[in-house]
Amino acid sequence: MEYRTIAKASNDEFVEKKSRFIGYIKPVTTQDEAVAFINDMKTKHWDATHNVYAYVLRDGQTRRYSDDGEPQGTAGIPVLDVLIKENLTDCVVVATRYFGGTLLGTGGLVRAYSHTAKIAVEAGGIITMKLCKVLRVCCDYNFYGRLNSLIPECGGVIDNADFADTVTVTFKMPTDDVDNFEKKLVDLSFGKFKSEEIGEVFEAMP
Repeated sequence: MEYRTIAKASNDEFVEKKSRFIGYIKPVTTQDEAVAFINDMKTKHWDATHNVYAYVLRDGQTRRYSDDGEPQGTAGIPVLDVLIKENLTDCVVVATRYFGGTLLGTGGLVRAYSHTAKIAVEAGGIITMKLCKVLRVCCDYNFYGRLNSLIPECGGVIDNADFADTVTVTFKMPTDDVDNFEKKLVDLSFGKFKSEEIGEVFEAMP
């Protein structure tokens, strides 16, 4: 189980026939976060001609958009379409326009707002979030080196290693890879060590 989203809040801009378009994007998980970001951008660009937006959330499969005064279907939907075509979720885009005096026409607006969303997506970077098990293995010092190599080899990412009488390693691993890891762990340690599941989380995995 996985989904695609944006790595980080970012922005980019371009000029089309003297109109300045700025695309902002941010990862969000709730409608409240999306609306707060939209309002922040509207406050920041209170003097803009339009602050168009679109967002997609996993929560409730929510999709929302606004043309913010542009002709219907020329702004919010093209921005939303970019997110949908890229199969992105849990993110919000605000496309700010400062009108430059030259009308772009319906097709020109659609292309301009699509491009604004695309450059915002490129600036934010796409990541895949995978459902991961949070696991823990307690082993002796002799086996730690092997375990330290085995976890990344099987697709996991080590979060922490606690060195006491024994070594306790906490790590995340995509759910689909856990069975293979467990089998290799048992084989390598001759059944001496096993992993313990302590949680579940979506994580950006390499």
